[in-house]
Amino acid sequence: MSGKRIRRHSVDGVRRLVPGKTDLDYLGRVSDGEIEAAMADDPDWADLIALDWSEAVVVIPKRKKAVSIRLDEDVIDFFKRKGEGYQTRMNAVLRHYMEKTRKPDAAE
Repeated sequence: MSGKRIRRHSVDGVRRLVPGKTDLDYLGRVSDGEIEAAMADDPDWADLIALDWSEAVVVIPKRKKAVSIRLDEDVIDFFKRKGEGYQTRMNAVLRHYMEKTRKPDAAE
C-alpha cells in the first residue's frame, strides 16, 4: 500500500466521524473484569463466553476479481434461495473443489 489512503484521527475526531451510542470515555476507564462481568450478564453473549479465543488468528481475505460467467439458471437460483451472500457461498464451493483437486506441487 502506498499509504495515500491512510488517515490519522484523534479520539474526538473519530467521535465526530462515527456518531453512535457507544460511550468511548467509559470504555477507556472500564476494567477487563468489569467488561467480562457485563458480558456474563448479557444473554446475547451466552453462547460466546465459553469459547476459547486464545488461538484465534486474523485472516485477511483474498482479493476478489470481478468476472462475467454464464451459469445454469437453476444453479444460481439454488444459491440465491439460501439468502444473502450467495456469491460468497458459490466462491466457497469453487474453492473447496479447487483445494480438493489441486495437485500438491501446484499449491501457491
